Amino acid sequence: MPRRTRALLVALIAVAAAYGAIPRPSLRATSYSREVYDRRHRLLQLRLSSDDKYRRWVPLKRMSPALVNAMLLQEDRHFYGHPGVNPGSLARACWRTYVLRGRRIGGSTITMQLARLRFRLDSRTFVGKAMQIMRALQIERHYAKDDILEAYLNAIPFGGNVEGAGTASLIYFSKDADRLSLPEALALCVIPKSPFRRGPSAGGPAGGASKAVLDARRRLFARWAAEHPEDLHQRAMVELPIEMRLPGRLPFLAPHFVDAVLRDDPSGSSVITTLDLPKQRLLERKVRAYVERKNRIGIRNAAALLLDYPSMEVVASLGSVDFLDQDIQGQVNGVRARRSPGSALKPFIYGLAMDEGLVHPWSMLKDAPMSFGGFNPENFDRDFVGPIHAGQALIRSRNVPAVQLSRKLSSPGFYGFLRKAGIELLKEESHYGLALALGSAEVTMEDLARMYAMLANGGRVRPLRTRIGAPQPEGTRLLSEEASFLVLDILKDNPRPAQAFSSDWTRDALPVHWKTGTSYAFRDAWSVGVFGPYVLAVWVGNFDGQTNPAFIGAEAAAPLMFELIDALAAQQPDMAAPARPVRYNLAQVKVCSVSGQIPGPHCPHQAKTWFIPGKSPIQTCDLHREVLVDSRTGLRACSPGRGVRSQVFEFWSSDLLKIFRLAGMPRRLPPPDNPECGITARSTRGLAPVITSPQPGLTYSLRAARLGSETIPLAAVTDADSRQLFWFVNDRFVGRSRNGEPFFWSPQPGAFIVRVVDDQGRADARDVDIAVVE
Repeated sequence: MPRRTRALLVALIAVAAAYGAIPRPSLRATSYSREVYDRRHRLLQLRLSSDDKYRRWVPLKRMSPALVNAMLLQEDRHFYGHPGVNPGSLARACWRTYVLRGRRIGGSTITMQLARLRFRLDSRTFVGKAMQIMRALQIERHYAKDDILEAYLNAIPFGGNVEGAGTASLIYFSKDADRLSLPEALALCVIPKSPFRRGPSAGGPAGGASKAVLDARRRLFARWAAEHPEDLHQRAMVELPIEMRLPGRLPFLAPHFVDAVLRDDPSGSSVITTLDLPKQRLLERKVRAYVERKNRIGIRNAAALLLDYPSMEVVASLGSVDFLDQDIQGQVNGVRARRSPGSALKPFIYGLAMDEGLVHPWSMLKDAPMSFGGFNPENFDRDFVGPIHAGQALIRSRNVPAVQLSRKLSSPGFYGFLRKAGIELLKEESHYGLALALGSAEVTMEDLARMYAMLANGGRVRPLRTRIGAPQPEGTRLLSEEASFLVLDILKDNPRPAQAFSSDWTRDALPVHWKTGTSYAFRDAWSVGVFGPYVLAVWVGNFDGQTNPAFIGAEAAAPLMFELIDALAAQQPDMAAPARPVRYNLAQVKVCSVSGQIPGPHCPHQAKTWFIPGKSPIQTCDLHREVLVDSRTGLRACSPGRGVRSQVFEFWSSDLLKIFRLAGMPRRLPPPDNPECGITARSTRGLAPVITSPQPGLTYSLRAARLGSETIPLAAVTDADSRQLFWFVNDRFVGRSRNGEPFFWSPQPGAFIVRVVDDQGRADARDVDIAVVE
């Protein structure tokens, strides 16, 4: 082989090797805008990229053919026929620019323009132009023509900080690039030639494209029509002005929700959320109008969350009434802010109690003054109603029954239940104590919505979903299906605010299972409801914690919640709760209508209630008892006989009898015993007294300076037939008291056993420690 041929072959091999070794460059930018859509792909927000650009990546197949072909016609009609550089175009540009000294024109191909944009080259210099050509060849070496065209269409500037045809289409025409009309596509294609002069911000008519854009579009259409005569009929449309919106008119919708979604998932440029924009706008409109109406009583802010509980998708979310209002700290997201829920957590105490067999809906609970280790709960109305059925105690939100049930729950108790539900409790259980039942821990609106959705989902708690396609875990079971059903069934009977009629009187009414909450010192008003397939949570308050007597759940939050429910029902007339298979292990049983226990032989009235077989309490009624009365003396008879009749009395405990008396409804007491009857027989019937003071688990402190003058009340709750109580300390009789009244004991330091015996011979005892402090 001749030496010259060998040298040429080696050179060709070297060139081929060098060409093959050219590294693969990236055609994408380092950062992109984050675009957030609702469930129907309606734009909520388009966020700036990290370098403050509006920049999206739209695949070529999702761009209008008119846009793609018009851009090729405008920028590089021979794009598919050259290797990245068009020598003829370069030569023509050099001749006109440098030889003829005419108007400067470019000879760059689409690939060369992409190289200049991606590698930030200054192609106005000879070195820059040479580098641009080399980079173009590098790109062509590794990418197909369609890939290069796609990258180019997503990189070219369209005025201001708008990059990419897909971005420009969304911003300027509020539509995706595959929905552009021919006049719109032509308008976009002429901007990159001179983005500063032709962009919408260049000063066209209000809301319209600039004259430079319209003139350039008219010229481009003439070239287009020459190649596409079938589109000549669109000439009139091209001659018309065209509206092009500025980036400042981009939608800024559901800002709290969008912030939360992007914070939860910092990756991904395009997010399709579960939000339903029409429902979101309905919530915003109704909440804003409500706050404006109530502004006169100091209601200035509110938040709301609408959840589709079968899918756990967030349908609407309003973090505050006005995101931009600094006076109300509007940018705080009330849906995720931690606030005291007040009584809104009580339904879950009752659900746990039902699962543990402590109560059923008709069980009688005691709403009377009680003390739990120094904690003395009161009701919102500062009053006590005495005996109350569990269902009514929940509906009327009585505090003492809720605390009493919470105290009886087995480990891990209510605190452990909330932790298992995923609620972040910031302090140890001992910090909250029994006040946890009354809302002493702070939770978020999302927490409350998840918890009420758990009831609707048969006792399984599941995470919220904010993105379409997010996983749907089965969740964790916290309550049985039966207990969940019973709690919702109770809440269904909670009357609407100011409702003076029974919901059963209305036809085809949409059932609403709901509960309110009011935090300590009137800082937060809550209302949460389950209706149709939704859970709706509403909060009214101030983010700075300022108190307001108007912040009462039933008066401030509940009316707003029902306004929203009615509006949603009107918007969705066929709304109904999802059908559930009837598989609950429930039965309806008859109980004593007063005591809620299984009817005994002397219960005069009965009622039906739901019952969980194997769980619900089955004690026989001991409230109605038969008493033998001697007709001659009016005393209790020792045994049946002549002149002895039987009568049925209600045996209420002494604390409830006191409430009846204070309410002006004294109860008929059983007659006193005949002294001739033996105390042994009397001591085996009825209920023994229960010491309420001193309290268990407490150490009582006496001041050293007042030793001997300070007293501790000794008190007990007794059965209705007790008349007197006899008090003993370490088996030494210290005094007596009448039923329902305390005895005041002057103790000394030490450990003692306090014992009480009633006049029926029934007894109770308690340990008490007495210490001396200075």
